[in-house]
Amino acid sequence: MNFPSHLKYTKDHEWILVEGNTATVGITDFAQRELGDIVFVDISSVGKSLAAEEVFGTVEAVKTVSDLFLPVKGTLTEVNPALEANPELVNSDPYGEGWMVKMTIENIADVDGLMSAEAYAALVG
Repeated sequence: MNFPSHLKYTKDHEWILVEGNTATVGITDFAQRELGDIVFVDISSVGKSLAAEEVFGTVEAVKTVSDLFLPVKGTLTEVNPALEANPELVNSDPYGEGWMVKMTIENIADVDGLMSAEAYAALVG
């Protein structure tokens, strides 16, 4: 499995790419494999300020629906528009075209509490 080293990870299988006080968030390669074929992504929390680990949406696969958890506290600013017509991008490119949301991070130091690629790889075995 692929866990890019420039990203941070959560125990809930989200990844975060930080650029200044803005971040891009998606689900990991492990998560998309566990879920199977993604058929729908539902995120209606743009503009909302959410706490770390708060649900910001759901992802629906053929057999299940799973909550999406925000890695750090902040405000959602954008949802990936490509996912509406092509939710399968989450399966084919989870760290690229399959990103889920962009956000403004409230406290950049919170990112330090997330897992490195090595720690996340150890978590998922």
